[in-house]
Amino acid sequence: MRVGELAERSGKTVRALRFYEEMDLLRPVNRTKGGFRQYDEQALVRIHWIDRLQDLGFSLRETRDFLESLRELPSGPAAMQILREFYTLKLAETQANLARLSRLEQELNESLTFLESCQSCDPVTPRQACACCDEVGHRDAPTPILVAAVQDLPVANPS
Repeated sequence: MRVGELAERSGKTVRALRFYEEMDLLRPVNRTKGGFRQYDEQALVRIHWIDRLQDLGFSLRETRDFLESLRELPSGPAAMQILREFYTLKLAETQANLARLSRLEQELNESLTFLESCQSCDPVTPRQACACCDEVGHRDAPTPILVAAVQDLPVANPS
């Protein structure tokens, strides 16, 4: 396929694909007599791989350096071992991030549940009164940290 079709199928721009080629991240398998670059299905796989490394936080320069280090290894098994170690590390980091985000999601849900019961609070009551509110959602559980952190804010002076 030519670069335009590759761009369409990969969701990248032609300019991005040419930049990948300049950085030696992507190589055409052939050139036509007219000089047009031709790519095979492996180019789509490589583009997906580049996207995944970017999702992991790699810059294109870091991706190029990593790819170059794999190319320099003496054998396929050596490259696969490096990939295995790299992916094992990245999987552990991803799992830790997911656990952190899951805890944040839980805190946000608890805070929103708590705050839903604040709809009936007296609007003229100072914020500090929320800490001892009698609403069911407030007395059943401790005040979530994301709410408690702002309960002691001074009340604005009505002017």
